[in-house]
Amino acid sequence: MSWQAYVDTNLVGSGKVTKAVILGQQGGVWASSSGYVLSPEEQKAVLNAFKSHEAVLASGLRLAGQKYFALQANERSVYLKKQADGVVIVKTKQAVLVGVYEAPIQAAEATTVVEGLADYLISVGY
Repeated sequence: MSWQAYVDTNLVGSGKVTKAVILGQQGGVWASSSGYVLSPEEQKAVLNAFKSHEAVLASGLRLAGQKYFALQANERSVYLKKQADGVVIVKTKQAVLVGVYEAPIQAAEATTVVEGLADYLISVGY
């Protein structure tokens, strides 16, 4: 399956993620939702969030020009929120999944989808 298919089918296609992007841990966008663009600085900030949990918890992240506050950050996942919307970011062995959800989708629904795809990718070596 192509990386774009993971975005289109597994993430956005689930109906529980509004927009998504898959980044390579070494940098670069592997796939993204149409019109959802992270600047190079935003991509770097996502990757750095896993290296400095305290920094992301203190200042949040800006994604596609939108500022989000961090609810949780650890070596695997970062959860962000902005009013009723939010972002689930999960690191696999080689990639970082970014799934955005917008109301009325609930955080738990989007988290299950993004974390589930991450588990699958880890199980097959990605």
